[in-house]
Amino acid sequence: MNILVIGGGGREHAIIKKLKENKKVTHIWALPGNGGIAEDAECVNIGAKDIDGIESFAKAHTIDFAVVAPDDPLVLGAVDRLEGIGIKCFGPNAAAAEIEGSKIFSKNLMKKYNIPTAEYETFDDMEKALSYVREKEMPIVIKADGLALGKGVIIAQTLTDAENAIRMMMADGAFGKSGSRIVIEEFLTGPEVSVLSFTDSKVVVPMVSSMDHKRALDGDMGLNTGGMGTIAPNPCYTKEIADICMETIFKPTVDAMNKEGRPFKGCLYFGLMLTPKGPKVIEYNCRFGDPETQVVLPLMETDLLETMMAVRDEKLADLEVKFSDGAACCVVHASKGYPGKYDTGFEITHEDMGDAFIYYAGAKTEDKKVLSAGGRVLGVVAKGDTLKKAIEKAYEASGKVHFENAFYRKDIGQKALELSK
Repeated sequence: MNILVIGGGGREHAIIKKLKENKKVTHIWALPGNGGIAEDAECVNIGAKDIDGIESFAKAHTIDFAVVAPDDPLVLGAVDRLEGIGIKCFGPNAAAAEIEGSKIFSKNLMKKYNIPTAEYETFDDMEKALSYVREKEMPIVIKADGLALGKGVIIAQTLTDAENAIRMMMADGAFGKSGSRIVIEEFLTGPEVSVLSFTDSKVVVPMVSSMDHKRALDGDMGLNTGGMGTIAPNPCYTKEIADICMETIFKPTVDAMNKEGRPFKGCLYFGLMLTPKGPKVIEYNCRFGDPETQVVLPLMETDLLETMMAVRDEKLADLEVKFSDGAACCVVHASKGYPGKYDTGFEITHEDMGDAFIYYAGAKTEDKKVLSAGGRVLGVVAKGDTLKKAIEKAYEASGKVHFENAFYRKDIGQKALELSK
């Protein structure tokens, strides 16, 4: 089978490596891929948001199945276009992808169908938004309505912070059109949990839970990033909580999308907060999370391609999707200065990784060398029988990866170890 994967980050590398385990897969194209992905797939320099280019490429090649991984092409309708020319796809169509494409849509959906989430108001008028926060307790959460590379959410600790965030989004256009409308919501407290799930619009199959580490520096200090590392499973996510989430959040969300005429087929990501009043939704994503995918897929025992095809064909109920009882840890190696200004173009080398492995994110090839080419450059991943062993192995392997101007957090998974005691 010839497979097309849209995207070019660490998530896509994890997906591609997992797809390669299926013996029926003969060739994988990645659009655009990256210098590290090139070790596992044929990379073609067509951007993930270039829907016309993607369609033209697909028409010119014999594609048996396509995986649209990032949020932007999903919201822009890449699945609609590919399915329209007869190519079977994994991923939601544009109407269903709106669950991530618009936070206002998703918040209104939750309110309409009584899915637990933070209290909120939406605004398209800056002065009304400013008046609203002046009457609220801090901290408070300000969210750009549209996609903003994972950076469109600001937790304002003070009124000044809240006012600055509103002006930055609505007046200064920091996130373009994505910030022309905003959501202001109450600040929730409790452990955060990420749960990716397969759904074919009929049944929901949650994957193993995970814990992301968003801040750039140890101790959850520094600026918010796209994610500096992950562990799976999340020790906060017990069987009891999982059952509550299935009945109050997962099934109701899929049912709500069906009732709205937007059946969701693909990977539906639930960002949850385990509050004193029970689990609540922080956000939905319409795709695999990054870097959560990098620890979830290595623990998946069922064939990924077979699962994706079952999702597309609405036959997920016929498949038993299994995950191992072990644990996984991903340590993200980034360019010094990320998520601010940073330098790239440094050669990436590594010693023998043992049974740990690398998923490349911001990398390019030049003169047969793999060079750093982004903020988050790669993720070092290891599995273990226990979370402690997975973390130890990931850090041992991290010491074998080298590129100039690199940094990584030294405490990925420590909070999880403390919580699991």
